Amino acid sequence: MVSVTTFSVFDLLVLHPFLSGMPGPRLRQVAVHGRPVVWPAGYRVFREDAVAANFWLVTSGEVDLDFHVPGRGDVVIDSVAGGGLLGLSWLRAPYRWTTGAVCTDRCQAVEFDARGVRNLMAEDSGCGADLTRRVTAVLGDRLRGARARLTLLGAVPPDPAGTLSRAPRDE
Repeated sequence: MVSVTTFSVFDLLVLHPFLSGMPGPRLRQVAVHGRPVVWPAGYRVFREDAVAANFWLVTSGEVDLDFHVPGRGDVVIDSVAGGGLLGLSWLRAPYRWTTGAVCTDRCQAVEFDARGVRNLMAEDSGCGADLTRRVTAVLGDRLRGARARLTLLGAVPPDPAGTLSRAPRDE
């Protein structure tokens, strides 16, 4: 892994869509916990069930998310491109990856110390709420994407009678 020194971490964060609109002082607090990194194509960033000690804002390239299926090997289930957040498991105990991640091409990212950012979030409730809102938005997008892919793959059978529909909500 090679560090990138062209831009400061703060500069990279200002330009990253995930942190768009975050006030400068808060961005500086977050930047303290980051460092630029570069990975070659084929680099395994993390493996399923490993400790989630870091997370990344991908600035260029693409990373596949995968999980191991016995008899089939590592199966790709999603990808994160430049402008995306890589890693969600760092935010919540037990802090273990639920997928693996491998670069499909050369990638640049800002790597964050997850513990440092969690401590910052605990010390500054405004920052904590802001980052939690941003991460949960990504999580929602990923869940919607997974649902769409499962439907396309036929993993979710048609339900013409509507028996699998969700129960009516109490209002």
